Amino acid sequence: MGWMALVVALAFGVAVFATWQILLSRLDHRVNAELTNEASKLRSYVTASTERDIDLLLSGYLTVNVPDGYETFFTVLDGRLHRRTFARPPADLHTDKALVTAAATAAKPIHGWAASAAGRVHYAVIPVRSDTQSGALVVAVFYDRLRGEVVDAVSALSITALVALALACLAGWLVAGQVLAPIRLVRQTAARIGDSSDLSRRLEVRGHDDVAALSATFNHMLDRLERAFAVQRDFVDDAGHELRTPITVVRGHLELMGDDPADNAETIALVLDELDRMNRIVDDLLTLAKSQQPGFLTIEEVEIADLTVSVLAKVRALGPRTWRVEEVADTKMPADRHRLTQALIQLVANAVRHTVPGDPIAVGSAVRDGAVELWVRDCGPGVPAEDRERIFGRFVRAGSRTGEGAGLGLAIVSSIAHAHGGDVRVEENHGGGALFVVRIPHDGPLVNLEEEDG
Repeated sequence: MGWMALVVALAFGVAVFATWQILLSRLDHRVNAELTNEASKLRSYVTASTERDIDLLLSGYLTVNVPDGYETFFTVLDGRLHRRTFARPPADLHTDKALVTAAATAAKPIHGWAASAAGRVHYAVIPVRSDTQSGALVVAVFYDRLRGEVVDAVSALSITALVALALACLAGWLVAGQVLAPIRLVRQTAARIGDSSDLSRRLEVRGHDDVAALSATFNHMLDRLERAFAVQRDFVDDAGHELRTPITVVRGHLELMGDDPADNAETIALVLDELDRMNRIVDDLLTLAKSQQPGFLTIEEVEIADLTVSVLAKVRALGPRTWRVEEVADTKMPADRHRLTQALIQLVANAVRHTVPGDPIAVGSAVRDGAVELWVRDCGPGVPAEDRERIFGRFVRAGSRTGEGAGLGLAIVSSIAHAHGGDVRVEENHGGGALFVVRIPHDGPLVNLEEEDG
């Protein structure tokens, strides 16, 4: 704000100085033009008159020509003061002996400057001669009086400029305060977040201008940061919670290793198994963490029928079950084929853990109510109604026959479904068992794409 006021003040100063110079230049031009005009009028008067007596010519000219308010005329005849105008001038010049002498001796028109009680005077001497007489007309303009008017005008302009500058600075300060208030709020909010690490604060968005867009962008950035910190915190908490047990098991068995080769081989096998389980847990946790970040999905055009059949072909190696395809959706949709395959295989693996060899497991897909549904059906013990939402949380194990898994599989399925803008749920399966349905909008993962572009 200070430098802007300085620039405006400098602009006003330049304008006032330029005006001062222009007015002075015009004043000089006006005075010179007035002196030249009086000389021309005198010559025209002498030429038009039939009188040849210098005394009568000069007296007649003073009679018909009245000086302006800041002018005075007087005449010199034969080396002495002759006549002067009846209008009283701001200062008497006919008493200036040097000026009278210069006029009496002038053989041709001259001009110059003289001092007076009314300030500087710009004068011109126009000689008039005959065979027997010599005279001259002295035209004097009180330059400082005219210049005083210019000074008054420039002073008034300067005062007006100062008042305008003060008003402009005040208006600029008020407007800048209103305009910068949201930006100041952004800075203060960022400072408070830095001090307290509280990412739940948001700015109030008002209007539709650039400042409102800045506030909305800042809020969107805070949303992303809050989600990122939440994912990081969940990852750290989950890793600390779930990896502590296998680390303790591995450490305990390594500390108890002896010299017996058979015991050592058994211990090494157990340690490797725990390390493999830790690796799977870390991979699952990373998948869950990535699901909250932009770029989790790689979108392409996916044929749902081909996806359904290919998943069934891949899962046959998971166990001796009675595999079948119930229905396939003959449609295409924008989605991440790899992630959808991962979700369906995870649901099938979950079904395998809750069934026994020979039990039927079905995979299917269909288009219903503008959405694509992918499902896995089994004939296991099913999911109690009170657990149908809870089982999609992290580290939740519900009735697995084998006791395998870290309880992250269904959480990963849920994260993949939500990344596509859909959801996953357990529905009532007529005839017993569990029915897991992944439902995704047919237009694809619009929510996830908008968040990436935002």
